[in-house]
Amino acid sequence: MNIQNIWTDYQSTLKSFLHSKVSNPDDVDDLLQEILIKTHKSLQTVKDNNKIKSWLFQIAHNTIIDFYRQSSKTNALTADDLWYKQEAPQVTKELSLCVLPFIKALPAEDAELLMAIDIEEMSQKDYAKSKNINYSTLKSRVKKSRQELYSLYSNCCDFSLDNQGNLKQFKQKNKSCASC
Repeated sequence: MNIQNIWTDYQSTLKSFLHSKVSNPDDVDDLLQEILIKTHKSLQTVKDNNKIKSWLFQIAHNTIIDFYRQSSKTNALTADDLWYKQEAPQVTKELSLCVLPFIKALPAEDAELLMAIDIEEMSQKDYAKSKNINYSTLKSRVKKSRQELYSLYSNCCDFSLDNQGNLKQFKQKNKSCASC
């Protein structure tokens, strides 16, 4: 088991493997070098020559995991980066005043469901458990109820969205819409 022979045999396949997991070519080269160093330091621990390839790829896999862990620590988000810390746009605040009347206009079962999950922020799993409902069934009911809620909104208002799907503005279709 000579490091030079092993490296000659497996360097190109390791590099291809790294390219499939890491997009930056410079990072791939750095990781390949790190794998070479780890291989050199630990080669004597391999007892069976037939297991060299799987051993090398296990080192490569672990090195990739370490790389992403390290990069996630250095690219930590600040409070300013988080969208939910930002002030809600005025249009969203205005429209949020209509949520409860629209929810209450839904059938009682749908209204109770959306109140618990979307307003009181109960988890869907907890709600399903408390009502003795299958979780996947509940997810379908939540989706259906939200669609019905959207339908009530869209019957009353026209919405304008930006490229990311965020609400830019809304306009009441007629004055007789009593929910807002």
